Amino acid sequence: MNQPRVLLTNDDGIDSPGLAALYDALRAVADVTAVAPADDQSGVGRSRSDAVDVDDHEWGYAVHGTPADCAAWGLRAPVFDDEFDLVVSGCNLGPNCGEYLIGHSGTVGAAVEAAFLGTPAVAVSAYHREEFFPPDEVGFDAPAAVTRDLVDRLPDSGVFHAADYLNVNAPMTDAGELRVTEPLADYSVEVREATADEREAGGGAWRLDNDYWARLDQSDRYPTLERVGETYPGWSDRGAVVDGDVSLSAMRVPQESVHAPAIDELVAAYNGHHAPETAADD
Repeated sequence: MNQPRVLLTNDDGIDSPGLAALYDALRAVADVTAVAPADDQSGVGRSRSDAVDVDDHEWGYAVHGTPADCAAWGLRAPVFDDEFDLVVSGCNLGPNCGEYLIGHSGTVGAAVEAAFLGTPAVAVSAYHREEFFPPDEVGFDAPAAVTRDLVDRLPDSGVFHAADYLNVNAPMTDAGELRVTEPLADYSVEVREATADEREAGGGAWRLDNDYWARLDQSDRYPTLERVGETYPGWSDRGAVVDGDVSLSAMRVPQESVHAPAIDELVAAYNGHHAPETAADD
């Protein structure tokens, strides 16, 4: 059996250690070509560019653009002899879990772009349970090994008959079990006037501070796991992260539409008010 062709990208840049770990790990089970941003593109979501420059790289190509640009260029540029079977995006430094962060993440943005273009994808983010910003000596071997095992199993799994992409959050050390999860809705934003020091630093007159721990209803931006642990249900991606497990959320695109009687009533009321005049009304 031929190895799957994997397009490897990320949002931390092509020279990031997370991408290097994935490149080394995935070559054992796949034919890997890197098409990743030339520099750090963290937090750009699904932003796309109208035009990009592309440089050769020893592992593939460095794109002067966003992660979504990388997915689009890699999947559609007429420079490859064969199509890619899978896009893998990561390993991101820090978790991408919760509904808001998934939409904000460049790592996930590349996977979503690939899914819209008809190629299944896996977005991989690495988290550290003890520290929000792990020490430099903590590497990406553990989440890279998780990704390698998943990629090795995916071709025969039938997973992508049901899902378009997978969002995976794996611990950087001592990975627990793999858990099926759903993204948790937990987000707010605090809007306040910037301090004099913040304005002097060029931050603008107003601050928009994201609150990823809205359930705590406290101002601490980086609470301990002990404080957040009991607030997250076991089915959620954040619950898995608190427990030190690997979170796997199987996702579909496009965004899901909804239908409800209230929507029909709104449309009927609008159409009734704006109904065109007929000849009988003259």
